[in-house]
Amino acid sequence: MASGEPTAKKLRLSEEKKVNTSENESSKKTPEKKSPEKKTPEKKSPARLRPNSLFGMGNPLLDISAVVDKDFLDKYGLKPNDQILAEDNHKALFEEIVKKFKVEYHAGGATQNSMKIAQWMIQEPHKVCSFFGCIGEDDFGKILKQKAEEAHVDAHYYEQTQEPTGTCAACITGNDRSLVANLAAANCYKKEKHLDLEDNWTLVEKAKVYYIAGFFLTVSPESILKVAKHASDNNKLFTLNLSAPFISEFFKDVLMKVMPYVDVLFGNETEAATFSKEQGFETKDIEEIAKKAQALPKVNTKRPRTIVFTQGKEPTIMCKGDDKVKMFPVLTTDEKDIVDTIGAGDAFVGGFLSELVQGKALEDCVKAGHYAANVIIRRAGCTFPDKPDFH
Repeated sequence: MASGEPTAKKLRLSEEKKVNTSENESSKKTPEKKSPEKKTPEKKSPARLRPNSLFGMGNPLLDISAVVDKDFLDKYGLKPNDQILAEDNHKALFEEIVKKFKVEYHAGGATQNSMKIAQWMIQEPHKVCSFFGCIGEDDFGKILKQKAEEAHVDAHYYEQTQEPTGTCAACITGNDRSLVANLAAANCYKKEKHLDLEDNWTLVEKAKVYYIAGFFLTVSPESILKVAKHASDNNKLFTLNLSAPFISEFFKDVLMKVMPYVDVLFGNETEAATFSKEQGFETKDIEEIAKKAQALPKVNTKRPRTIVFTQGKEPTIMCKGDDKVKMFPVLTTDEKDIVDTIGAGDAFVGGFLSELVQGKALEDCVKAGHYAANVIIRRAGCTFPDKPDFH
């Protein structure tokens, strides 16, 4: 990590000072008794990451968080601690929450959250992470661009006027949060109008690790396939998240078109169970599901596929091709310190990717994922302090 460089530099200067002092003293003595100078080998610093090394593509949403009252929930038929997609009766909610309550804005959406977390874990240089998605030409779109900039993510949005910028209202009552997502513009991403443009595709080519949440399979599977094939053809790492049970269930065909290109597959225990059912694995054992998912056909045979399944408080499991499943206990957290678990899965992936893009061992990637998730569950929504304390 870059944070270790100043210390290393001081140590080198200190060693040089000692050597110079030693040489000056020895020059005053008889030359023939001078012993050969022993040089201490310098430790090489890890290669510095370049901007646009990690690429993400998905559904950008502007998170709008506010403490509301029970009357507000009742008015829109919302339940505490629930997650729903906005329907016609929720259209006025997004304007009302802004007018009636004190709100906070954050760049959101599953993939964009993971890019934010990865960039936060990496710190410098800025804009290691690129992100593509669709927004509207409106005030919420302007705020989303500003928030992505503040997170030091290099976001390149496809802007259109057909639909407004996607939003997710987090209605807070006590320790509960009721989430209402309106995908809107996020559903309007067009491969030929954005991904295929020369300047944008150049950013894709710069990357060495790619991440896309399964939610984007419902929007632009052709874009996912183009990126996945590029990664496979150039022996780069392509990673995908199962994201939600309905992806494996209702978008099985497009999911399985992408699966042969997947180097790392993420998911949680619920998503894994649905994936197993839909694939006819005939097992509910998560370790067996991981082994069977790992063994699915793969185009790039230079490296085996890695499966990473989280299980909430239970250990994260990883299967990476040797038919052995490794278990990684999560960090323990006192219940009273947990604010909410919103964004914990996105944070895990972001932490994992922050190490993966630096070429770290998969075991270190899991540890980074656990650290990031542990930070997020202690805070409201997918937010984080100024700097991580991982290393």
